[in-house]
Parts: sequence; C-alpha cells; structure tokens
Amino acid sequence: MRQPETIFVIPTCRLRDVAQTIEEYDKNFWANGHATKIIVFDDSSVSNHEKYYPLLEQTKTFNDIFYVGPREKEQFISFLNERLRDRKLESLVKNLFRPSYGGNRNFTLMYTLGHLMVSADDDMRPDALIETSRESLSEDEICRGRLIKPHEQCFIHKSFDILTAFEDVLGQDINHIPKNFEIGELIIDTAMDLETNTTKGYFHENSLFLQKGKLANECVVKIAQTFRTGTNDIDTLDFVHIYLNNENQINPDDLNNFYILTNFRPVITNKNWRMDCGVAGYDNRLGLPPFFPTRLRFEDYIYRLWIQQEGIVAAHVDAVQNHTRNNYMRNPLASEIFNEEICNLLKRRIKDSVYHLDDMGIKFDYYGEVTLQESEEILEKISTIHTQIIKASESTKNQERKYSLQLFSDNLSRVFYGFEADFFQQNVSRIVDDVISQFHASLEIWPTLVEICYLQKDKKNLPQILVKNKKLKA
Repeated sequence: MRQPETIFVIPTCRLRDVAQTIEEYDKNFWANGHATKIIVFDDSSVSNHEKYYPLLEQTKTFNDIFYVGPREKEQFISFLNERLRDRKLESLVKNLFRPSYGGNRNFTLMYTLGHLMVSADDDMRPDALIETSRESLSEDEICRGRLIKPHEQCFIHKSFDILTAFEDVLGQDINHIPKNFEIGELIIDTAMDLETNTTKGYFHENSLFLQKGKLANECVVKIAQTFRTGTNDIDTLDFVHIYLNNENQINPDDLNNFYILTNFRPVITNKNWRMDCGVAGYDNRLGLPPFFPTRLRFEDYIYRLWIQQEGIVAAHVDAVQNHTRNNYMRNPLASEIFNEEICNLLKRRIKDSVYHLDDMGIKFDYYGEVTLQESEEILEKISTIHTQIIKASESTKNQERKYSLQLFSDNLSRVFYGFEADFFQQNVSRIVDDVISQFHASLEIWPTLVEICYLQKDKKNLPQILVKNKKLKA
C-alpha cells in the first residue's frame, strides 16, 4: 500500500452545486499550506452528469480535482464482480454501492483505503459563525451555541485550518494527541437525545457536556469531526413546529434562524453518539465498516455503534464548519418526516440487538419485524401534527400561507398512507424488512471487498478522472 496521505472527499447527488464547495475548501487548504487530493463522488444520473460536469471544469483551484461519477462507479462495480467470480453476489455488490446516502459514502471508503479521509457534504463551508461576545465555558461544558435571526449582527465568520485539525488526532493514540483536548466517556446534549439523534424539543440555546471517564493510553482515534454552525441539527418535526408557530412563514422548507457558537473546546470520547458524517474525518488506513447503504438519512449510525468497542475512540477537533441547508433535490418535508420516523425505529431496534463489534463491522439480531404497537405510536404522533396543520390552515388570514398549509397537510396524509393503520403497518413492515436484509448482506460481504480493493490499490488507481479545470498559481 502506498504511503498514507490525507484525501479530501465530497460525496454528492447535487453536481450543480459542488463547484463552489470545491473552490471554498481548496482556498482554505492553500491558505493553510496544504496540498491535498480532492475527489468528488457523484451520485447523479448520466443525464445530470452530462449537464453539470462542465461546471467542475470551470472551477479554479490550487489542488487537483478528481471525479468519480456514474461511469466510473459502474467500472468499479464491474471490477469487483470480476474479482468475486460469483454471479449470485452481483446484486449484493450493486446494493452496497447503490445511489443513496450510504452507498455513495461506501465508494469514498474504498477509494481512500490506506489513507486518512476527510469528508464534507456539498452544502458545507470551511468557516463558521462565531459569536462576537464569546463567553467562557463552565466545568465539563464542551460547547455552547444558540439560534439567532439573520438580521442580528452578533457574530463573525471565522475560518479554521480544517486539515490540520483532523491530522492532529486521526490515527493517533491518546498519548500523542494535543494537550488541549478534554478526555471523557461521552458527550451529553441539553437539547437532544444523542443515542437516537432525536431532539427533546425546540430550543433556542444548547450546550454539550462531557461525562467523565478514563480512557486507556493505547486507545486510537479512528473517527473525528468538527463542530458545526449554520443550519442547526434539529428534527424535521421541529421544522414543522417552527413553521406552525410563525404566522409570517409561507413555505415550510424555509429556515429563518441560524445557529452560532458562543464557545467550544476539543474533546476525545470513548463513545460518540453525536457522529456527524457531513463534517467528519476517518482513519481509513486499515479499512473501516461500511455505511448503511440506505436512502434514509442514518447511514452513519453504524459508526456510533461501532466506535463503542475497546481500543477505539472518537474526537471533536479544534475547528468548526458551517452548514447551509440546501433544498435543491431534497425530499419534500412530508417525506422527510416519514423517513425520520422509520430511521428512529431502526436505530432503536438495531442498537438494542447488537451482539458483536469487530474491525470491519457490527452484528445485530434484528431482522426487520415491526410490531403493531410501534406502527400505531408513529401514526398517533404524526396524526396529532396533521391535526395541528389543518387547524393552522383554518385560522390563518394569509391566503398564501393557507394554500401552503393545505398542500402540506395533503402531502403528509398521502405519505402516511391516509393514516389508515393496517395499510401503514403493512407497508412500513415491508420497507423495514427490505432495509434490514440489505444491511445484513452488506456487512457479510464487505470484508471481502475491502481485501480486494486493498490489493488492487497497490497496483493502480480505482476508476476516476482528473478534472481539467484551471489551476491557480501561488
């Protein structure tokens, strides 16, 4: 295997919006003295690739940009199937790398095998919103932030050396991490249940507190992440409540608040229930578990479980990045609510049934059954929200808002199968059964695929193309 380096990746399905992301991060890397390989992993269709790929060629960067799109992915999957020489496994391989949040990220793991990987979503930026009147943190407090209105002038944009922040800790044991890091068992969020990543309600302020605990000096940091500002990490249902409580808001997808940080400090934890793959780094020198290959937004939940084994720890590094919620090619809000409820169900079931953790994955005893009680609890919760939306549409005097609320109400009813209990239970059971069977099969075949790619990368690069864009000179 080649000498380990740090590779920066951008997994995306919105090729139209990636050019600016590339230039912003490239500028950050150059300003901090880094020359690094940047790879875009594109989940676009062939048509969208042909339509928007020229935008990549129009970028101006100091670093080389590489691209892995639909054609390169197809070549990679064909290569794996040739090595496996078993047609019965072809559907498993295709599913593991299917166009999805997890499938696209599994490409990033294979292409960066043997190296450190730093990943950012296409709507992230390498600066942050930091409050101008910063306050000291209390004992065991790791981070404090709050929501503000866009017109409030109480923050500045602050840039951080993103790559150095990750390289300081990734692959390092506790003896070799910087002395300014706090060390403990796990982080507790005042506004969120981190084990399921569901919010406790809508809060204007929150703090992260460190629960103390001793870690062995030989523990190695395998995953890390920056802190995050901009669009706050809240549930979709919280977006709905904000919408219902703001008489002036027409579109439920609009977000009129920004999350800024008052202060923060880096930390190493034994467990990491706050894993955020949108601003994450990974020690991928010897291989890592696959992301859940799913279109549901919990592909990284496997890492929150995997990180709990002995000898492995996680880090919140000494840097912050900014997130701007991009509604382009995002599922409608009603669909996001449905997906989130299914995710919460799966998280609970998988977490409660894990019985084995190893270098390349996890094993769990859940096989996809959904009880009548589970489906009825979901329906009851969403039915209550649906009633509130109808009442809001009847009480508003703004005709645009009334139309938007009625449309949202109809969409929510449609997505949840008209709130018909038997129909909902039957369809949710089928969805969950399909998803869980895919997870089990993916975890079974993953170590073999890692071994194949590990040997191949010593000989030649996996399918990718060098973007012929304009190179800037120092």
